[in-house]
Amino acid sequence: MTSQDDRLYRNYTETTPQHVRDFYSDNHRFQTVEFVNAQREKYLNHSHAQMGIWEALELLNTVIDESDPDTELSQIQHCLQTSEAIRAKGYPRWFILAGLIHDLGKILCLRNESQWAVTGDTFPVGCPFSDKIVFPEFFEANPDLKNPKYQSEFGIYHAGIGLNKVIMSWGHDEYCYQVVKNYLPDPALAIIRYHSFYAWHQDNAYHTLMDDHDRKMLPSVQAFQPFDLYTKHDLPPNVEQLQPFYEKLIAEFFPAQIDW
Repeated sequence: MTSQDDRLYRNYTETTPQHVRDFYSDNHRFQTVEFVNAQREKYLNHSHAQMGIWEALELLNTVIDESDPDTELSQIQHCLQTSEAIRAKGYPRWFILAGLIHDLGKILCLRNESQWAVTGDTFPVGCPFSDKIVFPEFFEANPDLKNPKYQSEFGIYHAGIGLNKVIMSWGHDEYCYQVVKNYLPDPALAIIRYHSFYAWHQDNAYHTLMDDHDRKMLPSVQAFQPFDLYTKHDLPPNVEQLQPFYEKLIAEFFPAQIDW
């Protein structure tokens, strides 16, 4: 097992594996305002499936995140590593549950979506791309870069507009948030919606777009980030052993089936 001390996490440099670089090349080229709006129209009617949270987690057994240089475990194993680390620290049950389901939106990979449209770091569209985003040089191929409406100081937004009114790049964060937003407290929803928004919660970019609610939510997102990142190791959790605890936890917040 590789420990936190001898592994370099989020190593997005010239030594990054080529498949990760290829992923971000496509992601930064194709994540446009037009594309995001089309995906929102496609998926946010929640008419694609009805299933429970644990059933959705089991679907993740077949998904390996191509954007992640830190782990090759399936997504259900990563989710359980994350939630178990949170549980061990004595955090509230909603925080543990957020850790369990934070990547649940990656089931989009099973709907014939390319991974660049599902996984990876997220960022606002419709405004200038920050140089704090992973591989910012790949945005040179994004057509929105040539649209003056999107390239003014705040693009189509204004200072203090609030992240809830900002169009984020499409992927698993936004999809999962939209599916579960009626069931969880606000800090859990912020974790799910923005945990991949590293330029914001780690590198202080886009803070001029925040409102008071975002400022209240940011500490929860930042508290979650080490569990998402530093619990990645090569020893898979025992899914069968942990299932009864998590099924009981899920039932505290969710009905047996929800719309996807």
